[in-house]
This record gives sequence, C-alpha cells and structure tokens, in this order.
Amino acid sequence: MSEDKKTFKPFVSPETNMKEFTIKAIITGSIFGIIFGASTVYLALKAGLTVSASIPIAVIAITLGRKFLKTTILENNIIQTTGSASESIAAGVVFTLPGFLFLSEPSSANFFNYMTILTLAIFGGILGTLMMIPLRKSLIVNEHGTLPYPEGTACASVLKAGEKGGDFSKTAFQGLGFALVYAMFQKVFHLIAETPAFMTKQTNRFFPSAKISGEITPEYMGVGYIIGPKISGVLVAGSVLSWFVFTPLLATLVSPDTIAHQLVKLGYLGSMDKDGGPGGWIAATHSFTDYSVAIYRAYVRQIGAGAVAAGGFITLFKTIPTIISSFKGSIGSLKKDTSGAAVAEVPRTERDLSIKIVGIGSLVLVLLMTVLPQVPGDTIIGKLLLGVLVIIFGAFFVTVSSRIVGLIGNSNNPISGMTIATLMGTCLIFIAVGWTGKVFEPMALVVGGMICIAAANAGATSQDLKTGFLVGATPKYQQIALFIGVIVSSFAIGGTIKILDTPTQEMLAQGIHHAIGTDAYPAPQGTLMATLIKGILSFNLDWQFVLVGVAIAVVMELCGIKALSFAIGIYLPLSTTLPIFAGGAIRGLVDRKKKKAGIIEEEEDLGKGNLYATGLVAGGAIGGVIVAILFAIPSVSNLVSKWSLEAGLTTGLGETGFFLLGVAFFAIMGWSLYRVAKKPTVL
Repeated sequence: MSEDKKTFKPFVSPETNMKEFTIKAIITGSIFGIIFGASTVYLALKAGLTVSASIPIAVIAITLGRKFLKTTILENNIIQTTGSASESIAAGVVFTLPGFLFLSEPSSANFFNYMTILTLAIFGGILGTLMMIPLRKSLIVNEHGTLPYPEGTACASVLKAGEKGGDFSKTAFQGLGFALVYAMFQKVFHLIAETPAFMTKQTNRFFPSAKISGEITPEYMGVGYIIGPKISGVLVAGSVLSWFVFTPLLATLVSPDTIAHQLVKLGYLGSMDKDGGPGGWIAATHSFTDYSVAIYRAYVRQIGAGAVAAGGFITLFKTIPTIISSFKGSIGSLKKDTSGAAVAEVPRTERDLSIKIVGIGSLVLVLLMTVLPQVPGDTIIGKLLLGVLVIIFGAFFVTVSSRIVGLIGNSNNPISGMTIATLMGTCLIFIAVGWTGKVFEPMALVVGGMICIAAANAGATSQDLKTGFLVGATPKYQQIALFIGVIVSSFAIGGTIKILDTPTQEMLAQGIHHAIGTDAYPAPQGTLMATLIKGILSFNLDWQFVLVGVAIAVVMELCGIKALSFAIGIYLPLSTTLPIFAGGAIRGLVDRKKKKAGIIEEEEDLGKGNLYATGLVAGGAIGGVIVAILFAIPSVSNLVSKWSLEAGLTTGLGETGFFLLGVAFFAIMGWSLYRVAKKPTVL
C-alpha cells in the first residue's frame, strides 16, 4: 500500500467507458441486500455478532455475472455496494432498537413496531452515507498509502480475481448448500438436536447446576472460523466464568425464593405465586426446573451488562488518540479539498455527489424527525433537539468510524463504545434540561440507535468506496447505490425483526409477548442499551451487579485480554459461545497445518476455509429465517410440526443419546470445514 495517489492507477482507467450503474446491477444488489440483511438480523439477535457481507456478495455476483447476467467488474462492484449496506444497517438496528422492549415503561415497547424500525433504519443509514460523501476524497484518495481499509482491499481483490477468471465461488456455495441441508434436518425434521445440554443437579453438593450446552448450528461454527481461535477463545472464556463459576457459586449461596424475587423485580416472572419465567419456577414447591437459566437471568446478565459497558468504554478510551487525530486530519483534508481552485473537468473516478446534498439531506432528516409520529417525543422542541443531537453526534462519530476502519478494519470498529458514549452524552444533556424519568428513555434510545446505525454504515461505506477506488468505479454511482441499498434493505430488516419477534405458543402461555429478549433471541446489545438508559435517567438499577461486571472488565484489560470480547462472553450463554469456539478451534488447527506445510495465504479472506465458513454463516442464517417465517404461519407450523422426528428419537435413544447424535452431526460439519479449509486457494 505504498503507492502514491498521484501515480496510482485503478484496475479500470478513468477514460474507460464501461457499463456500471445499470438496472440489473441495482436489482441484483437489492436482492442480495434483502437476503443478507435478513440473515444478519438473525445472527445479531442470537449471538450479538455479525460478519461482513461485501466479500460473499462479491463472490456470488461474479458467479452470477459470468454465467447469467454478463456483468462487468464495475457492475459487480455496484452489486456488492448495494447489497453490503444491509449488513451494517441490520447490525446497527439490532444492536440498539430492541432496547425499546426493555425500558422502564411497558408502553415503550409500542415503539418497537415496523414503521418506527423502518424509519430509524433508513434515517440512520442515510445519515452515515451522507456524512461520508465529503470524506471520501480526504480519506480514500488522499490517504491511499496510509489507510489500507482491509475489507475494501480484499473485496477489490475478489472482483479483480473474478475478472481474471479465478473460480473460487464454488467453495462458498458448497458451504451454503451444506448449511441449508443441515438447517433443514435440524429445524424442520429435528433429526439433529438444536441445543444439546448436560447439567449437574441442584442437589449436587460439589458443583450444583453447572450446565454445558451448545446451539450446534452452521452459522455459529462459520462465525467462529472467521473470527479465529484467539477471539473465539476469549468469548468462550467469559461464558465459562458465568456458567461454571458464577452459576454454581450462586446456586450454593442464594435460595430459590431470593432468585425468584429477583426475577419478579426484573419483570421476568409475574409473581412468586405463578409458575413459569426463566428457569421454570414452580410455585408449589418453590423450586426451579433449571436453576442455571434462572440464575443467569436474575444475576449473571446484569454482571455481563456492566462488563460489556466497561469493555466498550475501555475500547473507546484506548482509541481516543486515534479519534482526535482522525477527526483533525479529516477536517484538515476537507478544508484543503474545498479551498482549491475550480476544476475544469473532473475525471470519472473522482466524481462525487454534490456537497449541497449533504447539507440539504441533513436538514431534511432533522425536519422529518421533528414531524413524523414514528419518532418518540411529545413536543416539537423535544423532537427537534433529537434531530440536532443526531446530526452533531453523527458528524463526529461517522468521521471517527470511517477513519478507524481504514486502519484496523470493520471487525475492530468500537461501535459499541461510540453508542454507549452517545447514549450517556444524550442522557446527561436530558438531565441538564430537566428531562428525567421513564418518558424520556425512548427518546434517548432513538439518538443512540441512529448514531449506531450511522457509524456502522459509515465504516462499511468506507470499505465499499475503497473497493471502488481500487477497481476504478465512479464514486457518485456508488453513493447512489448505497442510498438505494439502505432503503431497500431497511424494509427487509424491519420485517425480519418483527417475524422473529413473534412469540411461540409456549411463550404466550407463559405471558411472554416478544420472542426478542428470550433465550431464543437474547439481543445482548439492545438489552445493554436499555439497561444503561434506565440506570442514568430512572436511577433504578442493581448497581452492585453492574459494578462487578465493570471490575471484571478492568481485570481482563490489565491481564492483556480484550475486555469487550470477554465481556460479551459473560453476557452471552455458553450455548452460543461454545459452538463459536469450535469453529475457532478448527481455524487454529488449519492455520497450524498450513504453517507446517509452508502454505502462505496472501489473501486470508479469499482462503477456502473463509469462503466455506462464509457459506455456512449465510446458509445457516437464511435457513433460520425461512423456518422462522414458516413457523409464524399457524397452518404451516401445524403441518411442519408433524414432520418432527425428535419424539421418536428421544424415545429410542434417550435424551442423552439424542443429544449425542446431534453432537456427532456437528462434528461431521466441523470435519467438512477442516477438510476444505486445509486446501490451498488458487486464484
């Protein structure tokens, strides 16, 4: 990356006249946006994690383009640009807006409706793209030699390799096909157990209610392989602390009545006189059917929330020097760009949308937030303040986000820290003007949610613009494609969230009206955001548990371990992090084998293992969304339930035997991933 911007020559020269912004490219990219947006929602709600959509979309676009669509490299770039907007929008939405369900006032859940989600998703995504228009030249062009933008560079390599005839998409499709078949056997026929679990009894005097479990799905194994052994190991370590240290300790020290009382206080259990709630409270015997789940909901999740908040702040604090220099550098570059003489003729590869669009678009956003009923707030002045705060925080954190991902990539972007900082800043401003109490909690969440979406989208947009710069795309066409991608994917994201939030009959029987927030879809970040807002504005938080989590995060950081990854592990159940760790362990074995064989992958993102794992993630998540949609239709649900083999297998093999059969299938999937991954990639 030492090329000087003056001598740099893109893959397609500025003088070349090639098909780029075409209807087929936009439609294809929009379809990918819907598919990957839905799958990202599913993955983020379950695991609190996402993976980049740009590379898999580029891989699939090349294959479809070559065999059916006859697209050019610039059209393929528009396809991946349009489609990849979905991943960042979905992540920003899922990480924050489910918080409406967990605020102090039950009526706040009314804001968790399709139109509000759709409106905030579009507004946040457009804000992130708008703010990136004036930054493109200063960050992507002027600092080409200093800001590598790793995902954007890797995606450009995919597009160029595809243009040269590299056939590597087959591997991704193999992973996707395997995952879809696996998901069908697991979620429709129930041949494979969804969450094998083994737990010691509460009466065990040495190690009570210690539970090991794993949601053995393709998407978790794929995510683990992609993030690698180190991060997945830190994640599972946090869960081990929760489920094999905190849970047995609290099960020994805390009485069932005290646990139940805490669940009632948190709203998980109606009253101690009624059966149900997390862990299955039995009022007649004053006991639980599953103490580990009850303790997790009553105490451990609050400890995890404190750890995640502290981990986010530590990450943000460590990047403060980068943030300050990034903001100064970006503003300085902008001044240089706007103070120059008029350009007679701008080359195709340097044509951006007008800066006027940024100003007008920002004003329109503020106006719409002020007048639309979907945005929380009782007064025009109050909603106007929300719009102004969104623009101010957005301008700052979009600049910070786009610069940071240029150095360290999207996966290391401290979005959680930025969102937490925005929420706390917003809450302090509210307190300063006398806005305290439950009624203002949804308004604070709106600001944090839109900034999270905008910052996430800005990071992804930066990578897309870097890809375009390297392949020789027209910036304004990419920027228009990003706007289209934001709007189209937001429709799918809102719909997917509402479908997944549909409670099952079992949940309804227990008085649960939202599937999000349950063990099926924990939505860890959304719960955290609500916890913070309630703690600051309503002063109603069990700070003793939160501060324990803060202390754990500090200890981990002092030990040289990334506190945020460990904290997320504390918050998430072991059933989520254990299969992720399995994927990471396979990656470790593959890397070791390749190192011994002297195989060096120049582009890790294009390795067979990564492509196959990406297919597992996409296939597993898509399969989960399809099944969720089918089960949301009562007639289809009743029909599909008759196909289940679980009852027969459990009767024949016993519950333990049924669980072991599922583990065996998961091991077969791991073996297939290992076998594919150890082969060298030929581009």
